[in-house]
Amino acid sequence: MANDASAVFDTLSPAVSRGSLADSFTPPADSTLWRKNFLLGAATASYQIEGAVNEDGRLPSIWDTFSAIPGKVLAGDTGAVACDHYHRWEADVEMLASLGLEGYRLSIAWPRVMDAAGVPNRKGLDFYKRLLNRLKEKGITTFVTLYHWDLPQHLEDRGGWLNRDTAYRFADYADLMSRELAGTVDAWATLNEPWCSAYLGYGNGHHAPGLANDRFATQAMHHLLLAHGLAMPVLRANDPASEKGIVANIGRGTPNSDSAADQRAAHLFEVQHNAWILDPLLKGSYPQDLFELWPGTEPLVLDGDMQTISARLDFLGINYYFRTNVASDGAHGFRDVPLEGVERTQMGWEVYPDGLRDLLTGFKKTYHNLPPIYITENGMASDDQVTDGHVEDTQRISFLKRHLAAVDQAIKAGVDIRGYFLWSLMDNFEWAFGYERRFGVVHVDYSTQKRTIKRSAELVAKFLKERKARA
Repeated sequence: MANDASAVFDTLSPAVSRGSLADSFTPPADSTLWRKNFLLGAATASYQIEGAVNEDGRLPSIWDTFSAIPGKVLAGDTGAVACDHYHRWEADVEMLASLGLEGYRLSIAWPRVMDAAGVPNRKGLDFYKRLLNRLKEKGITTFVTLYHWDLPQHLEDRGGWLNRDTAYRFADYADLMSRELAGTVDAWATLNEPWCSAYLGYGNGHHAPGLANDRFATQAMHHLLLAHGLAMPVLRANDPASEKGIVANIGRGTPNSDSAADQRAAHLFEVQHNAWILDPLLKGSYPQDLFELWPGTEPLVLDGDMQTISARLDFLGINYYFRTNVASDGAHGFRDVPLEGVERTQMGWEVYPDGLRDLLTGFKKTYHNLPPIYITENGMASDDQVTDGHVEDTQRISFLKRHLAAVDQAIKAGVDIRGYFLWSLMDNFEWAFGYERRFGVVHVDYSTQKRTIKRSAELVAKFLKERKARA
């Protein structure tokens, strides 16, 4: 059908030649992606790429601790070396620039830049200063995320995100970073995916620190969002020229049938995946349906907290990967009902670009104060292999094209979307899945650290070159 993002570009067959792939990647002539002010970049995260976990005064993080526990990470992998970006950053910036990517989203490792007493670690700070200055020299727009899950272990030892004090320590950290890096950062994001930090970290134990209690999850979320709210005025005071926002991962939930129970289940899925974060930020309150799903888990909220959390945003970062088909669990919740015969990625996630468009247009209707949006992560994992010096990541090319088409449709429907970041610049440590799942548009051989640009990256670079020539 005409409004189906999957229909805008045909799914590519593995048999498609390199030449025809190049011809087929370019967006249609009427696509809003041709706008010269639509930012197209790539993203990474500190623990996933940096390595050097014991160098230059870096303290342990919760992911160092968690990944060292047998059975927590696939194959026993850790981020101890990762992509060795801490030592190879200069070559990585050259690679980024050579692709013509206009923006780079990175994160700061909180344990690398200050000690347990809050004293700045100059060696760690200097690393990020050199990196950001080089990016600016290359004309690359810089998006910096303050927290991409690597909480200092000493804070977890005092309760982590279950301890309200951690929110205030985060504000101190944001103060330090925005004073030290002012002028080199175009956009600050306080948190990356608080849903993952709260639910996967404290609700089901899949991520660090590995706790599993619904009540823990809602309290951790409140303190995460409070940390965001406390940091916003600090960032505005210290670096007024930059944009300030937050990054949320969103999920599309669809009902398994037309029954009222399944429709309600899909609603509750999106409440816990989307409204749990967006309602406090944009409405100043938690969705009450969340506590129908998880009875008795209301967090402890003090006077003024919700006003702090709902501070004005300059932008909202949106991360999207897949949809979940759900049915009623027969009680007050939902259960996953995986569909058969659908396209899936190496992660087992369904490829469903229309979900991105539908969520974005839905948010525009739900939130009258929806800020400008950047798609801060979108991509897929595949078992990519280097053959004769090339990586033909055919499924990723198709995935990216269809999701960019969905973004174009959302823009044409009136959603203010200003950019898109590929996840990820390069293969890296994929959290509990270790190094098996490859999300990068650049292949990394972890035994040699050799980078090989994949076909998807070549085609994105080709489009950016074409767009620049048109402008």
